[in-house]
Amino acid sequence: MSGAALLLWLAVASGDPPDAGAHQDGIVFGVWNVVYDTVAPPADVIVAAIALALLFAAGIASLERAIVNRSHRATDPLHKPLSPRLVMAATAHVYAGPVTVTVLIPAHDEEASLAATIVSLSSQSHPPERIIVVADNCTDSTVAIALRHGVEVIESVDNVHKKAGALNQAMTRVLPGLGDNDVVMVMDADTSLDQGFLAAAVARLGDDRALMAVGGLFYGDDSPGLLAQLQRNEYIRYGREIRRRRGLVFVLTGTASLFRPRALRAVAASRGLFLPGRTGDVYDTTSLTEDNELTIALKSLGALMVSPAECTVVTELMPTWRTLWAQRLRWQRGAVENLGAYGITPQTFRYWIQQLGIGYGVIALGAYFALSILMVLAQDSWIWFPFWIGLGLVFVVERVVTVWHGGWKARVLGATLLPELCFAAVLNVVYVKGILDIALGRSAKWKHVVHTLPPETVPPQVIR
Repeated sequence: MSGAALLLWLAVASGDPPDAGAHQDGIVFGVWNVVYDTVAPPADVIVAAIALALLFAAGIASLERAIVNRSHRATDPLHKPLSPRLVMAATAHVYAGPVTVTVLIPAHDEEASLAATIVSLSSQSHPPERIIVVADNCTDSTVAIALRHGVEVIESVDNVHKKAGALNQAMTRVLPGLGDNDVVMVMDADTSLDQGFLAAAVARLGDDRALMAVGGLFYGDDSPGLLAQLQRNEYIRYGREIRRRRGLVFVLTGTASLFRPRALRAVAASRGLFLPGRTGDVYDTTSLTEDNELTIALKSLGALMVSPAECTVVTELMPTWRTLWAQRLRWQRGAVENLGAYGITPQTFRYWIQQLGIGYGVIALGAYFALSILMVLAQDSWIWFPFWIGLGLVFVVERVVTVWHGGWKARVLGATLLPELCFAAVLNVVYVKGILDIALGRSAKWKHVVHTLPPETVPPQVIR
């Protein structure tokens, strides 16, 4: 592929230069002269650019597949204890019983959404055997609502490490009593499972002993407004991408993911040795994005994991630009800091490429806006360029097609284009802010959106 790319580059470089007469001048604010091109690039340049893009994408996909296959075939029990080859050998001719599901719901002041989350679990065609609400420093009626719905509650004790710390405390109590097929599901308290989620996940885990984790595909709730629809469109495209990858996981999302106890124990045992964090902890309490970090940890240990198309959930959307900014800044900083903690390894290679791609997108979108504004200011009248209009129409079609299953609102928003470009620009600013904060050593803050309900009274019968 590298040779083919080099040949394409040589072909383009050896081509005839564009006609100098195609350049025109403009003046910005009557002061600065601007030179711009009014014709489309030559056909060979366009073809070469497309070919290079396809070659690059194919090269990354092939390299990722080779890395995954090598990791899954590893036979090193110290560094790759979760590789399918080792797991299959260790579990051969061993029946660990039917797959059971224990759900942990970390909750900090989640009285507004917790009831719907529990109901979505209880009403599954394959309901979980056990539901535990992990109440972390709650000041509202979260515990009371959990008890009212007949589920167990574990309250965190002196926890200062947010969600990861609360889950670590719960894991130390739950994991010791679980067998290989007694899987643990961790899901957010503002999430509802779509019908059939657990049945599909349990079937996959029952059919494949080597499978260590199953993640969910998340979609936005039905909150009204433009900001909510922008987020829904974003989540729809993410789900579409995972389905096109045949479930190959980017992140075992915290909205809803299932883990075999073997996988969680291996992570806890490897922390402080081959993985970041403190030995004995399932979750790294220094990470801002514990689900992303746990995904990288499992991949580093050779684990096989999938996100099946049948496992979908509906999650809460950020109600304001302020809360969206806080959420995405945490996600972005957490992702980059996790990569910094692991360094450049075969398992983190794809994630580094993604971050570089985001960085390129920041430059490209910024240049697009800057050049568009520059052209408008430099000319007395608007000039239409058929080539760039054609490219714009292709982009509009892509925006509509990729959210088609989201309904007419999603399609209309995709067709209008400008709102999604502005949304992307905001996310680009978040990216730049996150990188600058890390570079300047600024401390990060974990923010939580709280919705409250009228207080309720339930007998305080809690697991201690």
